[in-house]
Amino acid sequence: MPKLTKPQILLTNDDGIQSPGLWAAAGALAAIGRVTVAAPAEQSSGMGRSLPSTSSGIIREEKLRVNGQEWIVYAVSGSPAQAVRHAVLEIMSKKPDLVVSGINYGENVALGTTISGTVGAAMEAASLGIPALAISLEAALQYHLSYSHEVDFSVAAHFAAFFGRLLLTRKMPEDVDLLKVDVPSDATLETPWRVTRVSRRGYYEPTRPKRTSWDVAAPLGYKTAANLDGEDEDSDVFALRKQRMVSVTPISLDMTSRVVLAELEKRLRA
Repeated sequence: MPKLTKPQILLTNDDGIQSPGLWAAAGALAAIGRVTVAAPAEQSSGMGRSLPSTSSGIIREEKLRVNGQEWIVYAVSGSPAQAVRHAVLEIMSKKPDLVVSGINYGENVALGTTISGTVGAAMEAASLGIPALAISLEAALQYHLSYSHEVDFSVAAHFAAFFGRLLLTRKMPEDVDLLKVDVPSDATLETPWRVTRVSRRGYYEPTRPKRTSWDVAAPLGYKTAANLDGEDEDSDVFALRKQRMVSVTPISLDMTSRVVLAELEKRLRA
């Protein structure tokens, strides 16, 4: 009989190669496939699917010991999407069967979805024809750019493996290019999940830089919207924040507005 081989899984993120969320996912995914870890060498949150021309593309092979297991990993000097490209084109000997991006510190929902480097890496994988999963864990803002061990990723890691296995074994509809999964901070292994859509509302609001002169360095900040009432019940925000359920959102790379194109053209020409 032919020898069965494990599915090849590429794991990446936007928080960087040292992130505990990345390694929680690695441990869980190792049970369903052979995991190759290639992630940005530095913190790269908020980079979306960007491919900066300033990235060097340097790849450093490193040895990390996580939970008693030694891993050969690849730290890429570039964005999350570039880490995916380098992994597929240079690091892995064959195209992966699945790409998982995460687990992110902080939920990636609503209009902030396109800003997310976690989602951006999964979109890049999908553009290469690879089933992809972006997974994030709800967390307080103070943890978003941290490597805090106060955040427990174990339940989110369970769902990473759960939905990763589904993507490996079940073919998605044609217009579903990736799944975006957001896990509540208080979720357990028994927390139910439901399919949602991306909310059209702002979830994170930009904050004005605090400075006395434009010559002073002051990066833009953000905060969670003060009022999330009135959210549509089929949205990712409602499932996560109101129902405390795992939100599973199908994402399409086709960003064309879902209108009757002929009717829109008629309106534009009127």
